[in-house]
Amino acid sequence: MAKDDGLPPGAEENRALVRSRLDEIAAGDGPRETFTVDWRGTPEHLDVIQMPVGNLCYNPATHRIRAQSSHDPTRAEMLADDPWSTSSQAYLDHLLQALPANPTRTDPEFDELVASLKEYGQTEPGLITHEGVLVNGNTRRAALMQLYGPNHAMRVAVLPASCDWQDIAAVELSLQLRKEHRRDYSYINRLLAVQELVDQGTPLSVIAATFRTTTDRCRQDQWVLARIESLIERSKGAGERLSLVAFEEQAEKFRELQRAYTKQHAANPEKAELLLENRLAAMLLGFSKTDVRFIEHDFCDRYLAKVRPANEAPAASSASVAIPGLGRAVKGPSVALNAARALTDAVLHARAVSQLGSTAPQEVTAKAQKELTELRSAVDEAISDAGRDARIKKRKQAAPARLADAGRDVELCVTDLVMSRASQSLDEEAFDDAVTDLRQKLEKLANEAKRTVQQPGDGVTWLLEVFGKAR
Repeated sequence: MAKDDGLPPGAEENRALVRSRLDEIAAGDGPRETFTVDWRGTPEHLDVIQMPVGNLCYNPATHRIRAQSSHDPTRAEMLADDPWSTSSQAYLDHLLQALPANPTRTDPEFDELVASLKEYGQTEPGLITHEGVLVNGNTRRAALMQLYGPNHAMRVAVLPASCDWQDIAAVELSLQLRKEHRRDYSYINRLLAVQELVDQGTPLSVIAATFRTTTDRCRQDQWVLARIESLIERSKGAGERLSLVAFEEQAEKFRELQRAYTKQHAANPEKAELLLENRLAAMLLGFSKTDVRFIEHDFCDRYLAKVRPANEAPAASSASVAIPGLGRAVKGPSVALNAARALTDAVLHARAVSQLGSTAPQEVTAKAQKELTELRSAVDEAISDAGRDARIKKRKQAAPARLADAGRDVELCVTDLVMSRASQSLDEEAFDDAVTDLRQKLEKLANEAKRTVQQPGDGVTWLLEVFGKAR
């Protein structure tokens, strides 16, 4: 169930104003602007009216800034306790303008929205309840307030008077996921939206259709969010912990991590956990996706141990785990796995203390930053060694290298086309024959990739979608 945030202070005033303006439209003979939404399973055509932006309230439950609201714990608590207060609404106003991965900076997309509204005006209406709560158009309201102030009229469609918070959540999601919508949810807010639907009992197949994706991708999103929530819990210490914002720019890394973990887990669960912890530590230290790919289950023992002596590494031990009620114990995680988890925990705690907005004393923050620098330097050197070994191994894998060579040839072909256009020297029939031949070869490649690749990534998925249908 969606949380009931109650009603804003001006609810009665807004009800009266909305009702009078809807009545004026109903009594008029001119053309009526309407806006269509999915209302409780069927399309509903809603009348559009004009409302002063100062009368409208930001939706405290909007999925757009769900992750970012935890950026400032003090203001987040205030928002949860009283979402309609002036300070809470000001916090929402700030978050709607902020960069999802760094709420201290303004999002360039918000600046583009402000410029567009100034030049072209409002092209699409927002959406409100009778009480003036914005279901859609929160960011546009922030932009209009910045441009023109609270008395400026904003075009808004009005939901039925029986609208409740469950309806608000459902309608917002359906509007956000329309193809024509310009500003997508940030990565973490999308994960939260998927999990919210799962918690409500929505089947994965329906969620996948809603988000225009696959059930496998939805399961992947659930897996990623569970890992993130676990990392946040592990980062707790001395009043500090990481926020969801810390993981906003890790989308591709988490997707690759999930694929690698699943593939390894099918063969060896212990190695899969080692792979998970080793890559998580590198991701938290800010290494790129291509660097993280060099990290395998043996990364700590084989590479990191060479550049980071044992006396500098977090203590690790292997202990038995008691089974409640049976009086017996089973073998616990290996020393290697405990060491990998200790390394990840060390990075998590240092990140939590050194993050922007930390309340830790300056000397503690400086110590954490120094620890992060030293850890990153050691992992960087270890990744370089792992990368050299991986490149040597990769030479034995001809298929990716040949495809990379073909890609370079295509780039050269593009250049040749540009040059031939200037001199009008292209043999168009020969070029058409070559393209037909290339398509046939790509269809064969897609057919073999379908048989060979067990965990297709974005590139192979695209190849199969475009050319795999031929067979």
